[in-house]
Amino acid sequence: MEGPESEPDRTSEVEAAPPEVEWHVVSADDVAGVEAPKVVEWEDMEQEIARLWSLSSALRIAKERKDELSQRLASIIEVRTESLQRVNELEDMKKRLEARKAVQRDMLIFSDKSSEDAEIRREQLSLKIRNLLVAGKTLSAAHNQLQEANNLLSGENGHGRLKKTKTKLRMRQQHMVGQIASIYPVRTLNEHIPMKILDTYSGGSKSSGDVPPSKSIPRSSSQSSLTILGWQLMALPTKKTGYFSDKKDVQQTASVLGFTAHALQLIASYLKVPLRYPLRLGGSRSYIHDYSPSVDSSLPSTDSAATSPNLSVSSSIPTEFPLFFDGQETITRAAYAIFLLNKDLEQVLNYIGAESLGPRHILPNLKELMRVVLSDEFLDR
Repeated sequence: MEGPESEPDRTSEVEAAPPEVEWHVVSADDVAGVEAPKVVEWEDMEQEIARLWSLSSALRIAKERKDELSQRLASIIEVRTESLQRVNELEDMKKRLEARKAVQRDMLIFSDKSSEDAEIRREQLSLKIRNLLVAGKTLSAAHNQLQEANNLLSGENGHGRLKKTKTKLRMRQQHMVGQIASIYPVRTLNEHIPMKILDTYSGGSKSSGDVPPSKSIPRSSSQSSLTILGWQLMALPTKKTGYFSDKKDVQQTASVLGFTAHALQLIASYLKVPLRYPLRLGGSRSYIHDYSPSVDSSLPSTDSAATSPNLSVSSSIPTEFPLFFDGQETITRAAYAIFLLNKDLEQVLNYIGAESLGPRHILPNLKELMRVVLSDEFLDR
């Protein structure tokens, strides 16, 4: 409402142009002061009516302002609501943008790391490529050297010459062993000797006087003995009952062992085979050396001495074992010496790719050794 200073103006306005007023019928209960109505004097009636009219106009204006303000407030509220919605949308968009920025940041970090890894791998690959290039050059140089070596080997001074030289060496060895076979011929004795001997072999092949170059020692049920220079290797006595009944047999056995040892050492020297048990030649008084533990003199028999002698630890000085019989006390040592001599024969046989005929076959093994060396297959070994 306006103050009292403006009331006369409003009254003059009402008097000048009274607005149209809508009249409504209301109940008595809705009228304030109906129970105690105000009494106005007639003289004041006009003034009171003017005042009421002015109040009514002010109320109408206030109502219009109220409606106007309501509309303005509604529009403001609507604008504020839309603004709030847009702010919320902007917040959501901002959050999504931040999330995308975080993803982009992570992707950028991953990209940088991947770039670093790729750079490291590129450097490693470059190093490997350089190494491969160097290895390729080295391989090419080695291949060229190999080609040159192959050319040299395939040439006149190469593998062909080596093969020819080897063949000549084998032929020379055959010739030397043939000389040994002619000096110490190992032949079969066709007549049966009713005496126990140490070295026998099976077979009834004919004797040709020399070692046959292409036939091995046959084996059959008929027994025949081998001789070297016509002498047989006699058996050891089974009991320690003194000397042999015939000293000629003792000397013959010692001579046969001496011949065999001499022939074996010559053949081994021609074939460049160092004997495991070296020989000290002395004809019928030859010895064989053993660098392993020596034989105990208390062995009971020849067989046990030849197969499993009782050994005792010795020094680096070799032990000599006689290849002859010189009394009852030398039987065991002589038997072990024969065992070692056969081991030397087996060693040379194995060197040329042949097999031994047995642990107690001295002369058959020597004959087999000469046969293999003098055979045609020896040239290709």
